[in-house]
Amino acid sequence: MSGSGKGQAAAFAALATRRLALVANVSALTAEALRLSQKLSGIEMDVLRLQLEIGRAGAGIQLVQELHDAEENAAAAREACMKGEGRIEAIEIEIADIDRALAKSNGEQP
Repeated sequence: MSGSGKGQAAAFAALATRRLALVANVSALTAEALRLSQKLSGIEMDVLRLQLEIGRAGAGIQLVQELHDAEENAAAAREACMKGEGRIEAIEIEIADIDRALAKSNGEQP
């Protein structure tokens, strides 16, 4: 194998290795997004429960504080979900760039 061929093979291997790492990262981020989504669903159920309780029992200080805390937790979980989605999108763009580079290095058209 010529020096140029070895260099191309090494570049291809480096791209493939980088792609594999990115796919693993997307997988981990997707799992985290699912966990956050489930957490958010639970918090939203608490918000609804507290709203119903306030409707039945009145707006006691304790219930209002619990509702406020639950709404803050829901907002934080939503923000974390959005940040995770942004990271996933950015990595997917990078994976697509690597796929094009891999295809090009194999002599294929993107």
